[in-house]
Amino acid sequence: MEPSNSKLIVTAVGAACAGAAAAMALNRWYSSSSSSNDENKSNDELERDYLQHEKSLREDRTTMIFEDPASSAVVRTNSLVFPHNHEEKMRRLVAARAAIEEDNSMPRRSVTVRVPATSANMGPGYDTIGMAVDLWSEVTVERSDKFEITGEGEGAEKMPTDKSNFLVVGCKAAFDAANKEMPTLKYHVVSRIPFARGLGSSSAAIVAGIIAGLVLAGHRLPCWGSEALLQIACGIEGHPDNVAPAIYGGIQIGIHNGTRWETERVPCPAGVQLVMFIPDFIGKTSDARGVLKPEISRADAAFNISRASWLVLALCMGNLDNLKWAVQDRMHQPQRAGKIYKYLYPMIEAAQGAGASCAYLSGAGPTVMAITGGASGDIFAQRTKERSDLAVAKAMMRAASEHGIKGKLVVTKVSNEGAKVVKVHPPFSTGEITYGDEV
Repeated sequence: MEPSNSKLIVTAVGAACAGAAAAMALNRWYSSSSSSNDENKSNDELERDYLQHEKSLREDRTTMIFEDPASSAVVRTNSLVFPHNHEEKMRRLVAARAAIEEDNSMPRRSVTVRVPATSANMGPGYDTIGMAVDLWSEVTVERSDKFEITGEGEGAEKMPTDKSNFLVVGCKAAFDAANKEMPTLKYHVVSRIPFARGLGSSSAAIVAGIIAGLVLAGHRLPCWGSEALLQIACGIEGHPDNVAPAIYGGIQIGIHNGTRWETERVPCPAGVQLVMFIPDFIGKTSDARGVLKPEISRADAAFNISRASWLVLALCMGNLDNLKWAVQDRMHQPQRAGKIYKYLYPMIEAAQGAGASCAYLSGAGPTVMAITGGASGDIFAQRTKERSDLAVAKAMMRAASEHGIKGKLVVTKVSNEGAKVVKVHPPFSTGEITYGDEV
């Protein structure tokens, strides 16, 4: 061995030994100093003190926190946190606080919320997978001396104007979460989401109501490791496939982990467009669910599991060609097509034959959603022949006409954004800090 190499090895070993000795000394000092205060206490007394402290923190909470006991326990461990553990990192950042501080908690006089349409199920993802659609409704809620609900736009004449309206239900849930009495409120809806057409109009109302109520109450909810807003919305709706994308945007997969609802975003391939045939009649979710059997065969369950897995893989890989097989389903589409929507499969075949990557029944129907690719930037500045949306729209309209179904075609895209506050009084923006659109 060369002398220079020997010197390097001796230096490295010496440095390692010195570091180890320093670490041991520091550990002894820390242990002795931390135990000095508790040297006269038994293990039972220490545990009792800890539990009493934790109980006092819980009693002082000022907000709804939906805890997962299994994951909350992890906060008190010294386990490693890897780069992909986003929730755990955020949870540890707020672990020192048992309550979410209500910063900027001044109650507001009025608020306007924009919320997107959603397309649930996406074929095999029954009550689980959903997508936010770039089609928006706007809701304004303000304090008033008289309860009132007014509306304009899509389905405004069919909208409930009493307290059964999901806007009111969502708003009430928000004030309950804030432990405050809901005041008399006035609601105005500018609806661009067709009512009862399988595009999440009910979920949009729920989410808009909750967000509006939270802002008016001057209350905020925890998200990381809790997703309290999602818990409230799912508690009203019963499943996450519409409310999750309405809240967070994009394509979402939602589950219930036994304790709380969770959702994660699935990547949406670039250039995707949505072509929707929206019939001129409503589809009641209760009727659409009524034709489904309470049990399915093992073969059908395996079929849907494979298709849902294929769907997520196709989206993650950006492989639009695989979507044709990925949206196939045996749990709800065949049953609904056979008894309610006779035009469904002919329209799916027509759309795919004209160049659509796939087509499926949106939510509980009656809308049929087709997905196409090829869009780049603003489509009105792009050559039509580079995309297939126009041909697909015409093919779907022909199929509808052949089955005596009237309706309209809407071409739009996936919305990466979920519901958001667009106007509030008094505003959140101050002279020092201005939020987007000067909210």
